[in-house]
Amino acid sequence: MTGGIASGKSLVATRLAELGAVLVDADAIAREVVEPGTPGLAAVVDAFGPEILDGEGRLDRPRLGAIVFQQPERRAELNGIVHPLVRERAAAVIAAAAEDAVVVQDIPLLVETGQQRNFHLVLVVDAPEAVRLQRMTEHRGMTEADARSRMAAQASRQDRLAAGDVVLTNSGTREELLAAVDGLWNGRLVPFARNISQGAVAARSGAPVLAAPNPDWPRQAAGLAERLKVAAPDDVLAVDHIGSTAVPGLEAKDVIDLQLAVPDLATADRIAPLLGAAGFPLWPGILMDSPHGRPDPAAWSKRLHGNADPARPVNLHIRVAGSPGWRFALCFRDWLRADPAAREEYAAEKRRMAALHASDANTSGYADDKEAWFRDVAAPGMERWAESSGWQPPSYVSTSANAAQG
Repeated sequence: MTGGIASGKSLVATRLAELGAVLVDADAIAREVVEPGTPGLAAVVDAFGPEILDGEGRLDRPRLGAIVFQQPERRAELNGIVHPLVRERAAAVIAAAAEDAVVVQDIPLLVETGQQRNFHLVLVVDAPEAVRLQRMTEHRGMTEADARSRMAAQASRQDRLAAGDVVLTNSGTREELLAAVDGLWNGRLVPFARNISQGAVAARSGAPVLAAPNPDWPRQAAGLAERLKVAAPDDVLAVDHIGSTAVPGLEAKDVIDLQLAVPDLATADRIAPLLGAAGFPLWPGILMDSPHGRPDPAAWSKRLHGNADPARPVNLHIRVAGSPGWRFALCFRDWLRADPAAREEYAAEKRRMAALHASDANTSGYADDKEAWFRDVAAPGMERWAESSGWQPPSYVSTSANAAQG
C-alpha cells in the first residue's frame, strides 16, 4: 500500500489492521531502526553530523527533514541507510505471519524505490493534490511552501496511480473511505489470499461477455509481467501480452492473456510453485493448445496458469520459445495489430460466437467454437501476412546464459 502525503493512507492502514490484516508499517519501522542506541542512528549521525540529534540524543526529525527535503542527494543518502534496515525488519514480521494471512505493507516510497513488482497487489490511496495541500496546512500546521516541498519530494500522483492495481479515492467522507476498504477486504483481499494459500485459480463463471477496448489493458499486462519475471528471474525468457486485450481497438473479454516463454517444459514444471506463490497457480488439466489443423499435436504442448486474484482474470500460457504455439500467439497478435480488415473480421466472429453462447454457464463453448475460424481463416491469413511483411518472431537469450557469458 502506498499513497502521497496526506492522502489518508494511515486511516486505511488502521482499518485493514482492524479487519485482520498483518500490517507492516514502513514509517513505524523506519522510526524504530533509528532509535537511540541502534546501529541505524549511529550511521545517520556519521552521515549528517551530531547536530541532527536533539538534547536527549534522539533524532531531530524536523531538522533532518529540512535538510533532506531540500537536497535530493542527501535524501538519497538517508534512504540508503534506512531502507535496508526497514526491509530487514519487515521481512521478519512477514515471515512470522500465518500462511493465509493478508499481509499489508505500508510503504510511502513504494514507487520511488521501484518495489511495486515485488507484491501480489498494489493499493494506492489517492486524493487530489489540492485536497492534500489543504490537509497539510490546516491540520498539520505546515506552511504552504513546506507542504509543496514534501509533495514534490515524492513520486508524482500520475506515477503512483500508474503503479496501482487498486485505487481508493479519499476525497469524500471518512465513512465513504472506510466502506470502500471493507468492500476491498471482503471482495478481493481475503479471497485472493485464500486462493494463494490453496494454490487455486480464482473461480470464473458466466457466459462470454465482450467489453469495449480498454486502453488500460496494456498497463495492467505490463505490471503483471514484471511480477512474473521477478518470480523466476533465471528461467523466464520473456513475458508477452497476447490475445485480444493486446490488440488496440479490439473488443475482448476482460481477461488478460500473457505468454511466458521458457527453454523447455521441464523448466515450466519446475517453476510452477514459484509462479503459484507469486499469485499465478497452475490450472490443472490443460496441457496443450489446439493445433489449429497443423501436424504434430505434441509440439503444441504448454502449461496454463491463472490468477488467484478474483478481480483480475488472467490466462498465463507457458510455452517453449520457438514452439508452434508460442509462434502462433505472437504472429496472430501482430497480424491483427497491423491489418485492420483482419481485426474487424475477427471482431465480427467474436461477436457472433458471444451471441451464440450468451446463455452458457461458462466460456468453454465460446472458445471451442472459435477453433474453426482459427483453422480456416486465421492460420492461412496470418501466414500470408507474415510472408509478405517479413515478420519474424523474437529471439531470446536466457538469463542464465547471459550470466555464464558474463
